[in-house]
Amino acid sequence: MTTLEEPATVTAATGSTRDRTAALHTMRERVLRGPGEQATAAQHAKGKLTARERIGLLLDEGSFQEIEPLRRHRATGFGLEARRPHTDGVVTGWGTVHGRTVFVYAHDFRIFGGSLGEAHAQKIHKIMDLALAAGAPLVSLNDGAGARIQEGVTALAGYGGIFRRNAAASGVIPQISVMLGPCAGGAAYSPALTDFVFMVRETSQMFLTGPDVVQAVTGETIGQDGLGGADVHASVSGVAHFAFDDERGCLEEVRYLLSLLPQNNREAPPYRPTDDPADRPNEALTELVPADGNRPYDMRAVIAEIVDDGEFLEVHEHWAANVLCVLARVDGRVVGVVASQPQSLAGVLDIDASEKAARFVQLCDAFNIPLVTLVDVPGFLPGVGQEHGGIIRHGAKLLYAYCNATVPRVQLILRKAYGGAYIVMDSRSVGADLSYAWPTNEIAVMGAAGAAEVVFRREIAAAADPEAVRAERTRAYENELMHPYHAAERGLVDDVIDPARTRSVIAAALAVLQSKHADLPDRKHGNPPL
Repeated sequence: MTTLEEPATVTAATGSTRDRTAALHTMRERVLRGPGEQATAAQHAKGKLTARERIGLLLDEGSFQEIEPLRRHRATGFGLEARRPHTDGVVTGWGTVHGRTVFVYAHDFRIFGGSLGEAHAQKIHKIMDLALAAGAPLVSLNDGAGARIQEGVTALAGYGGIFRRNAAASGVIPQISVMLGPCAGGAAYSPALTDFVFMVRETSQMFLTGPDVVQAVTGETIGQDGLGGADVHASVSGVAHFAFDDERGCLEEVRYLLSLLPQNNREAPPYRPTDDPADRPNEALTELVPADGNRPYDMRAVIAEIVDDGEFLEVHEHWAANVLCVLARVDGRVVGVVASQPQSLAGVLDIDASEKAARFVQLCDAFNIPLVTLVDVPGFLPGVGQEHGGIIRHGAKLLYAYCNATVPRVQLILRKAYGGAYIVMDSRSVGADLSYAWPTNEIAVMGAAGAAEVVFRREIAAAADPEAVRAERTRAYENELMHPYHAAERGLVDDVIDPARTRSVIAAALAVLQSKHADLPDRKHGNPPL
């Protein structure tokens, strides 16, 4: 463990106010310097910044107001009585990001490895309570070694208090966890309870049981990054929403995310005037999206064409790539976009994609962010693995999230919208306020060829020329039930629009729905298919 330099304390009972004030300033200066140059150098050698350096990058310059900098633990025994550094390994307070209040706590790995003891936990509890009372976002900068072994059960109880407050604040204030070092055991559950998790490659890891325990129990050999590194959680487990190469880039993106979120669930997201006209034509969309439903394309290019200045923040970019979840602005208003991604698995919905989109829909609904759903989905992914993995239950999560959402909801069908996946992707029947479609849309139970094979199976089998009959029946099904205006004739699509008008139509829809009010049934809470 790093040797700590004990800051001087004010113990004299005599002396003038001026003397005592001078002594206090001296002590505060030493507290701000931290445990010493050697410990700071060791932190920098690992490619990591100190707690205060991180706070300085996150918050607006000069805005940080620290609380309880002089707090120390009161534990005795096991060597702790001789080492009682101020702050107890966590820096807490508030400041501003783009001029708006944000609460923050940052583990100081230089002090007890950032481990959590009683005093450490109580500081975090206090800042969490203040954030909830003030109705402002909470950002945690995590770089700690877990529970402080020397303090026993009081350390574990400290984590329980954090988890309870995470749950109480969920859906009330935005909670963002930034992983900047190791996070093992029960400590990993607090980030998992928050709205967003950021990680930095090579320096941050999250796991419940470390590589040594895994090897001892299962015989599997794996390193820390391979078990719980940033890329693993960003692309395999889905625990991390964002992964970055360095801390500075990571914290800058946290600032950008905060600019898109409201302070709390009682406010609208911040409006930002734009020079990008709401009625800007989208002629490029006719080239970006092929009319042939079997040809892939990148839905990100479509989103960039629709939103203000082509700028958006993609959530879970590397996990469940067959569906996109992004935060952006349309005519200055923040929106959440859920979109099929034909470039990955043809845009089908599977277990991971359903869970990813459901979580995002719930986030947007909790924080008054309107939803725009761009649909080009051929269905749910078939297969034994998906069925045995619970695709019914996981798909129902997305269905439940949309049905429960009361924010403005606009659906746009670009090409395919087949089967249950069409319903789940915020169709009119599950509560979309407005639904639009391009002239290339196909809404049906399944593709025409498959449908004809089922409906006309006997006729095809008995025909002298089965292929000719199959082709004829396929065309008939397309013409009768899959033509672009079939759904519009029945009121399930509000209008079939020119793709070039997409941005203006969505902007107008969001504007008219801005004052939408909807109430849920009177209940304690629903019982979603978790």
